[in-house]
Amino acid sequence: MDGKTSIAAHPEVDALVDGADAKGARRSRVSGIDRALQIIDYLYETGAPAGGYAIAKAVNAPLSTVYVIVDDLVEKNMLTRHADGSVWLGSRLYHYGLAYARSLDFMSVATHEMHDLCREAGETVQVCGRDGDHMLVLAMADGPSHFQVASRVGTRVPLNWTASGRLLVGHLPQAERIELFKRCAKSSPTGRAEMDPGVLASSAGDAFQSRLSIQAGESDYAVACIASPICDRDGQCVATISIVLPEQKAFSSDNRYTAHVRASAERIEKVMGWRNH
Repeated sequence: MDGKTSIAAHPEVDALVDGADAKGARRSRVSGIDRALQIIDYLYETGAPAGGYAIAKAVNAPLSTVYVIVDDLVEKNMLTRHADGSVWLGSRLYHYGLAYARSLDFMSVATHEMHDLCREAGETVQVCGRDGDHMLVLAMADGPSHFQVASRVGTRVPLNWTASGRLLVGHLPQAERIELFKRCAKSSPTGRAEMDPGVLASSAGDAFQSRLSIQAGESDYAVACIASPICDRDGQCVATISIVLPEQKAFSSDNRYTAHVRASAERIEKVMGWRNH
């Protein structure tokens, strides 16, 4: 039986639709995305293909609505339709799962390297990523000293405040970087963060090319950050690893931190199979 067979051909469908209409006044509206997730969740939880009627009954939705959403999901390869009209999870979900698994692999590798760098440098180390117009702290290893770092895991700050923020967009074309900083550059609590989009765009590009960015006192008083980009096989900065330390240490004559942080970023890329750019 074809999955798109007319609803009117099924007596049990008529009953379901009539029942749904009778309860319409009591049912709150459910968005299309919620319905799609209900359908996918049902298939995932049952672990087997199912027909439209079974799905509609299980998620308590009008069959007509389920058919429309299922057809759309099949068209987008989120679901696949079998010869008997039943549907199952599609290939696009598999690709999303692979991408998610790769991200978990990356965090495992990056976190391991982060702790090694923390022991080697004797300072706090962070792994950061980009969240839209902000830098996001993804992971953090506290150094052994009493130096306190305000930004913790989950902290989001404007891209122009930090060394990592600039590196995260350093691979973008110059014009795109300028437009981005025009939109997202914000004044920092210390008042020392650069605000000029042109200057920010150029410094981001230079830092990315040299694989090193150093900033001090822009987001927090007396705090410096030395960061290096972690780039994927396409040469795009997907994250950074950075040492957060007192400002005076970052500019001392015996600054061993820059070599350490660059080496850590390169090791992560090599383990991930990205070090070919």
